[in-house]
Amino acid sequence: MQQIRPDLWETATENPAPGLKTHAYLLTRESGNLLFYNTSLRREIEQMTELGGVAYQFLSHRDELGDSLLQIRQRFGTQLGGHREEHEDFSRHAPVDILFTERQMLFGNIDVIPSPGHSPGSTCFLVHSPTGQRYLFTGDTLYRSADGSWRAGFIPGHNSPEDRQTMATSIAGLRDLQPDLVIGSAFSGSSGFQEMRRGEWQEHVDIALERLLG
Repeated sequence: MQQIRPDLWETATENPAPGLKTHAYLLTRESGNLLFYNTSLRREIEQMTELGGVAYQFLSHRDELGDSLLQIRQRFGTQLGGHREEHEDFSRHAPVDILFTERQMLFGNIDVIPSPGHSPGSTCFLVHSPTGQRYLFTGDTLYRSADGSWRAGFIPGHNSPEDRQTMATSIAGLRDLQPDLVIGSAFSGSSGFQEMRRGEWQEHVDIALERLLG
């Protein structure tokens, strides 16, 4: 695992499909570590033991499902969180303890933001870190492409035409969050996360919306 912030660790790269890469991210917290997304790498799961284990695991959408969910739960007693719209999909892999239905603040600093479009239960998370920074986990609602730009996770054939406007509404809702670090789930470039200067995120969102709707 690689430490990318004082309280944030990135797992090793996985390649679930040609040209597609993924990471999971462990947020270390005194009250219990939180894993965003998912990893199937046993060595990374074992390293989480040294960092204090995994009290909670939050998935952004159903594409992150896998057998490792149950392995992580059994290893650490992890509580799994995901959106109610995808509860049936989630429960095929592991019991779901926390169901998201609307925007809410959990644990005092985790802003849960339902963002349907890529999938019915797609969810983003804005972490207000004790370090003073804000980490935005976008799942596949917005992903970092090979050229370094952020693009909407609208996939013709996977998504319906109706999903385009749904996704546009979700992405527009992320525009004013002012994150310091943005972290996607799947990506195709050299890195799945990017530091943001003040105002830079709004520019990325505007371009992504133009590409999506244009």
